[in-house]
Amino acid sequence: MFLERTFTIDELIKRCKTGDRKACELLYKGFASKMLGVCMRYATDKMEAEDMLQNGFIKVFSRLNDYRGEGLFEGWMRRIMIHSSIEYYRKHHKMLQVIDTTELASTPLVDASAPANLNAADLMDMVQQLSPGYRMVLNLYAIEGYSHKEIAEIMGISEGASKSQLSRARNILKQLVNRSNGRKYEYAG
Repeated sequence: MFLERTFTIDELIKRCKTGDRKACELLYKGFASKMLGVCMRYATDKMEAEDMLQNGFIKVFSRLNDYRGEGLFEGWMRRIMIHSSIEYYRKHHKMLQVIDTTELASTPLVDASAPANLNAADLMDMVQQLSPGYRMVLNLYAIEGYSHKEIAEIMGISEGASKSQLSRARNILKQLVNRSNGRKYEYAG
C-alpha cells in the first residue's frame, strides 16, 4: 500500500512558491471544498461558484509570495476568494442599483421560535433567493464579519447603502423563514 507523505500548511506553501505542482495540487485539494462554500454564497449557481473558485485559486497561487505568515493561511485565502467572487460577479452580471436610505429597521431577523424547524441547507436556499446585492452585503457583514465601511469599499457603494441592503436582506429573510414555517408574524414597529 502506497502512503502519501503529509505536509503542514507552511511546508505546502513553501513548496508551492518553488513551483512544486504536487504541492499546489495538495493545497488545492485541501481547501477546494471549503472555498467552494465561500464562492457559493456569492454565485447564482454551482457552475458559477466553480468558476469563481478557479479564478480565486489562480489568484491565490499567483499571490503566494504576498502571504507573510501573519494570521491563518485559510483566512488570507478566504479574503482572496471573496474579493475574486465579487470581481467575477461584477464582470459577468450587471450589478443592481443600490438605493441609499438612512432609515433602517431595528427588528430582529426572525421570530425566536421560527428557526427551530430550519436546517442549514434550508437557510442557505433562502439566502440564495435574495437579490445579488442583498445577498453579497448579508454575506460580507453577517458571515464574513466585514464592517459597513469595508463593504462599501469592496462593492463600490456608500456605507448607508450597505446598511440599507443589510436591513432589507434581513427583512426578506424574516419573511421567507416565517413563510416556511407556515406562520406570518406582523411587524409592530
